Amino acid sequence: NNDSSSHHEIVDINRKATIVIEHIIQASDVAHTMQHWHTFTRWNTRLYNELYMGYKMGHIEVDPTDTWYEDQILFFDGYVIPLAKKLQECGVFGVSGDEYLTFAQNNRTEWEQKGRAETDRMVQVRENSIAAFLPSSSASYQEEE
Repeated sequence: NNDSSSHHEIVDINRKATIVIEHIIQASDVAHTMQHWHTFTRWNTRLYNELYMGYKMGHIEVDPTDTWYEDQILFFDGYVIPLAKKLQECGVFGVSGDEYLTFAQNNRTEWEQKGRAETDRMVQVRENSIAAFLPSSSASYQEEE
């Protein structure tokens, strides 16, 4: 039956389109991990700061600093790289699909090599930013009163 055959083809096409859209939605949330190292570290720092503020405000129970380095590797291995492979395999992105996977793998490798230093840098920047809003010493603060 031709009607049945074309109906199944349409259902199959819609299912495939839905899967691709789901991959795109997932990738949009972590797109920084599939871009150049500089872009990845810029957005990774912002995410770290957001989670750290959540910790300081009592919304998150654990300081993200404690496991940031290790968690990034686990995230690449368990989510980002498998997702980048799915984006590549679905084929709708052409050469960009290959680039997403390559950037994700390169960032994972670079994070393994530089991630501890990068985490230390993020903590230092955060501490310096906070210190800029505090009095330079308690003595100078008391003198102002």
